[in-house]
Amino acid sequence: MIVYLDNSATTRPRDEVIDVMNNMLKIDYGNPSSLHRMGLEAEKKVESSRQIIADFLRVRKDEIFFTSGGTESNNIAIQGLINKNSRAGKHIITTEIEHSSVLNIFKAYEQRGYDITYLNVDEYGFIDIEQLENSIREDTIVVSIMLVNNEIGTIQNLKQIKKIISKKNNNVKLHIDGVQAFGKIKVDIKDLGIDTFSFSGHKIHGPKGVGGLYVRKDVNLDPIVFGGNQERGIRSGTENVPGIVGLGKAVEILRDNFTQEKEKILSLKKYFASSIQEKIDNIKMNSLLDNRSAPHILNISFIGVKGEVLLHYLERFNIFVSTGSACSSHKKGKSHVLKAINLKDQLIDGTVRFSFAYSNTKEELDFALDKLIESVNEIRKITMR
Repeated sequence: MIVYLDNSATTRPRDEVIDVMNNMLKIDYGNPSSLHRMGLEAEKKVESSRQIIADFLRVRKDEIFFTSGGTESNNIAIQGLINKNSRAGKHIITTEIEHSSVLNIFKAYEQRGYDITYLNVDEYGFIDIEQLENSIREDTIVVSIMLVNNEIGTIQNLKQIKKIISKKNNNVKLHIDGVQAFGKIKVDIKDLGIDTFSFSGHKIHGPKGVGGLYVRKDVNLDPIVFGGNQERGIRSGTENVPGIVGLGKAVEILRDNFTQEKEKILSLKKYFASSIQEKIDNIKMNSLLDNRSAPHILNISFIGVKGEVLLHYLERFNIFVSTGSACSSHKKGKSHVLKAINLKDQLIDGTVRFSFAYSNTKEELDFALDKLIESVNEIRKITMR
């Protein structure tokens, strides 16, 4: 039995996604910029996927742009907003717990002379709302906040955040990193007044190497990629047609099964969490188990255990988990997210993230729990010698 519990890092593409991508690679392989029939057929497939995603997010079709994934979407949005609005000011705001694809943009602009405010978070990862309100100035141009944290699953209160931004300075642009939220929770982009919103294919059982960006109709970005003016100049370069069609298929299936799959994933998370709480002592739940946390992410610290050691113990039984963000897994040092929520070093060292998908089963979780108990006990015995 293989038990894959690292679905925040990536998900297995659905069979239907693989099938439509194979078809695009083998048969409908034309360039959508070409004027002949094969090019036009490819363009139709791209536009069909764009419509599916726009309908899912309840936005206009011409507000959706395709990219190579979440990192590129964040870069296009944040850099594009900053560069476009730089004459209005050089103050930008983000949080301490953002994904590296956001934090590293802010660090780069800090080196260019921009004034950065990094918002603090509480023990659950919620931003300091009062600090946000006090930080917004006349020269503030961009605020970037992730909707769902990729390590602990916390869902930020976007309605409250947007209300404060609009009250303090209505010219400030709001970018939302929606990579871990897209397809996991319902997001009302229009009602919230979000300016840009990033998402990725491989987090929702679509392909890797493709993602998208919502850009509100009246919002302008300075492009950071130049070329043949594909995606209306927002992201030049020949479109990844098989990837885009695969993403469209993944969203189409998700749309038809959203509520059912979300409820199943949440049920699995709660079952696994309560079982661990009941059967393993000296642990700390770093993820909330209510509707303030995403249904698919469960972050737990096991005291007296090294998270990476536990990861490899479980791997022996074909159980796959993570110790944090896959995008930063090869970097040395402790998780900036767990440090930001003021976890002690011992707890950070013993942290493991379990993340679930619709395809997981109770049988898999029972097997994983059994091996988790065995592994934790064995590691603790060794470390106590």
